[in-house]
Amino acid sequence: MPRSSRRLVAIALALLVAVAGPLAVLREAEAQSRRFSFIRDAEIERVIAGWGAPIARAAGLNPSAIDYYLVNDRALNAFVAGGQNIFLFTGALSRAEDYSEVVGILAHEMGHIAGGHLVRGQDQLEQARRTALLTTLLGVATALASGNAGAGAAVITGGQGYAQRDFLSFTRSMESAADQAAVSFLDRAGLSSAGLLDFLKRLEDQELVPASSQVEYVRTHPLTRDRIDFLERQVARSPYSDANPPADWPEQFRRIQAKLIGFLEPQLALRDYPEGVDTIAGRYGRAIALYRRGDFAAAQAMMEDLLAVEPDNPYFHELEAQMLLETGKAAEARPHYSRAVELAPEEPLLLTALAQTEIEAGGPQDLASAIEHLTTATRLPRGDTSLAWRLLATAYGRTGDLGMAAVALAEEALAKGDEETARAQAQRALDQLPAGSRGALQAQDILATVEP
Repeated sequence: MPRSSRRLVAIALALLVAVAGPLAVLREAEAQSRRFSFIRDAEIERVIAGWGAPIARAAGLNPSAIDYYLVNDRALNAFVAGGQNIFLFTGALSRAEDYSEVVGILAHEMGHIAGGHLVRGQDQLEQARRTALLTTLLGVATALASGNAGAGAAVITGGQGYAQRDFLSFTRSMESAADQAAVSFLDRAGLSSAGLLDFLKRLEDQELVPASSQVEYVRTHPLTRDRIDFLERQVARSPYSDANPPADWPEQFRRIQAKLIGFLEPQLALRDYPEGVDTIAGRYGRAIALYRRGDFAAAQAMMEDLLAVEPDNPYFHELEAQMLLETGKAAEARPHYSRAVELAPEEPLLLTALAQTEIEAGGPQDLASAIEHLTTATRLPRGDTSLAWRLLATAYGRTGDLGMAAVALAEEALAKGDEETARAQAQRALDQLPAGSRGALQAQDILATVEP
């Protein structure tokens, strides 16, 4: 190929790369789910699922089929990806002004789920990509035929701009549709849409800010004045706009917000929840911040005071136990984890934490109890974490059951996406376990999963 022709092709490819980014808006959610780190917290996950349940039922969705993930990022954002999975950034929780804003965000995201927007968006994205590709090829052909790189670039830029505008128009229509669905779901659930309106109004000025400086939510959820106008009309006429929420929701919000800020921004928590703070949420956030800053004595004293007020709060027991465990006091932590599990027996994260203290105790009965708790945890929704499987492998290994230890290691590898190790450990398990045993069948299932 002549050098001039190669140059024209290079220009065309460069333009294609340059316009690919804005056309990949819907892919951004999936990319984020791979790029960002996640945090697990039994209390926060339970609260969010509790808020989402009545909205999901109103949307005709099964509440237990929706999974909520906390993305450890200060950005104010949320998105849906991979089916019925809602990803909520910690920034959206810590920066919300009220529980109703978070509830509004959840309703909006369920609007995307119920509307099938992910599938429709992917179809639209492919159409935009085809348009972009065709105009790129046409631009190359024009440039080669005329010998004018500028003419080819003009064709490419014009076509790419059309594809981008068409796709962004589609995403804006999806956002409006999700808003309409959200207010419908909230009305059916007897909940106010005012929180969603308040949230979007706080973001309205972001539309005037350059895209590179915008709040993440605005960049992934294009905001228009029409959306706010619609919500204002809905809030004005809805009979539920001034409806009281379930009695415990506002306090739940205050506590999980204080918890997040305490763990992730302890200095801010110590400022927002000063010494002498008298609310439960404020004392909770301050205790966590003190713990994160290394003042274990003061943190534990505050938690003991909180437990005196609410002795049947499983999450207060969990935090007290975590502080004790991380300061080398596993024996003292164990009764608190045991009590937490008694109070919330379906929380896999609590079962896993209790099992960790039992493994550290190391006696035969302790190991048997740890295996029982971990087996239960891995069978519960989202309880099959890599940590749970690793602890289960440790417990089985210490009892001498190397076949089941290999099964657990294979499951751990599978949870981490390490198919090679999963395959090797599953085969190792099959070599040691009796044919037809529960462990052998589990190993066969793993092999079937990782086989190309």
